[in-house]
Amino acid sequence: MQKFSSVDSIRTWTRQYTIAGRRVGLVPTMGALHEGHLSLVRQAKQECDVCVATIFVNPTQFAPTEDLSRYPRPLERDLELLRAEGADGVFLPDEAIMYPEGFGTYVMPPPVGLPLEGQSRPEHFRGVTTVVMKLFQIVGPDAVFFGRKDFQQLRVIEDMTCDLNVPVRIVPCDIVRDPDGLAMSSRNRYLSADERQRALSLSRALHLVEELVSGGERSVAILESAMKSELKACDSVDYAVVVDAKTLQPIECVGHAGAKSVALLAARLGNTRLIDNRVL
Repeated sequence: MQKFSSVDSIRTWTRQYTIAGRRVGLVPTMGALHEGHLSLVRQAKQECDVCVATIFVNPTQFAPTEDLSRYPRPLERDLELLRAEGADGVFLPDEAIMYPEGFGTYVMPPPVGLPLEGQSRPEHFRGVTTVVMKLFQIVGPDAVFFGRKDFQQLRVIEDMTCDLNVPVRIVPCDIVRDPDGLAMSSRNRYLSADERQRALSLSRALHLVEELVSGGERSVAILESAMKSELKACDSVDYAVVVDAKTLQPIECVGHAGAKSVALLAARLGNTRLIDNRVL
């Protein structure tokens, strides 16, 4: 596995494969890798000829009150995991590479980024769209692999890519969960034993909604109330909603006019904020 830290070096390396007609797959990460990230690497290797991962803790998607300084950075372990999965290359830029002195151009997120996370974390998606677009331009991939756990982020990137005619294929990948149902996240390591147990209420709430819909319930008000009741084990709930899966706008009934719906939630346990979702 080759390591790159400069724009020119990674761009030159990937371009040789593109010229040779080989498909380049990109897996963007902020490090602190877990099985969810590694599943993206495996899928990239299955669908592409070359797999490139990136590790960059992007400061522009953190608010001043958020956990940038304590975000885990176990770089050597991450590199070992990527090497074991057969990643062909890894891009390891520092902040000065991605945001050099005088940097001032940002990519504004599309409308799907305005509700939910867009309200809870107003600057978050601007940081996401900007860094992802920069990685597209630097690496020049054919396909980019994102997990569905960050459902709204995935929709933001899909719409941005479409709106700006970026010639890459966005590949959504399934959520990876621990055996007890908790969605894997780099932030799970912040949880105390008690918080980790109470965090299971997130997946229970989503499972409950899925069962209710399977049983014929269509009222979004009833479904959201059921989720919020299940989430009482959390210290606070930012949102627990059922919305249109494409626009993330409010709806009254699941399945209206054949449209897909998604249950989305964000809750806090201690100082840790977790998100999860379930397409209905």
